[in-house]
Amino acid sequence: MIRIENITKSFGSLQVLKGINLLIEKGEIVSIVGPSGAGKTTLLQIMGTLSHPDSGSVFIDNIDVTRLSQKKLADFRNQHIGFVFQFHQLLPEFTALENIMIPAYIAGTSQREAKQRALNLLDFMGLSERANHKPNELSGGEKQRVAVARALINQPAVILADEPSGSLDSKNKEELHQLFFDLRDKFGQTFVIVTHDEQLANVTDRTIHMRDGLLENLTTVTEND
Repeated sequence: MIRIENITKSFGSLQVLKGINLLIEKGEIVSIVGPSGAGKTTLLQIMGTLSHPDSGSVFIDNIDVTRLSQKKLADFRNQHIGFVFQFHQLLPEFTALENIMIPAYIAGTSQREAKQRALNLLDFMGLSERANHKPNELSGGEKQRVAVARALINQPAVILADEPSGSLDSKNKEELHQLFFDLRDKFGQTFVIVTHDEQLANVTDRTIHMRDGLLENLTTVTEND
């Protein structure tokens, strides 16, 4: 599903990633943990095509995304990858329903289909009654669930999450963590989650430890895609 080969990345004289090799299987929920400055978010951004490596390759569904043109890369990202951030990044002027529909519009989906997909996701999230509420009318947990629904609207194969429960209280954290597993079971997505949350890391299928731009104690996974 995701294959990373010898990825390096520097910012000026600081080398942040020092030759990363990683294989993530379809349907896995993987957490990436490590101290601040280890390179976790940089790796996630490269995996999500938001940043380009200095060297190496990233394959998603056997497509080397590091070789795509900017136009093809933007299309690939919109159709195949969903993002969830620590802070929901919802647009305040739009309702929950409208926020979820935006990536579908970008993909060229008709308004009717985009709305139906968004309503189905809101129902799955238990938020049907909040469809016409704007972000300032939603709780923290509700806003993050809307953000997850937005990430799912184009039915991507991969969901990348950067500290998704970092701004939530204990109850909402637990609900969000369970939601990831419910989504994997229902839709079959692959989840890669950067987190400092030990509770979340402990329940994922696999925990990858990073330090100083390298992976530690990595268990090899055999590709079967």
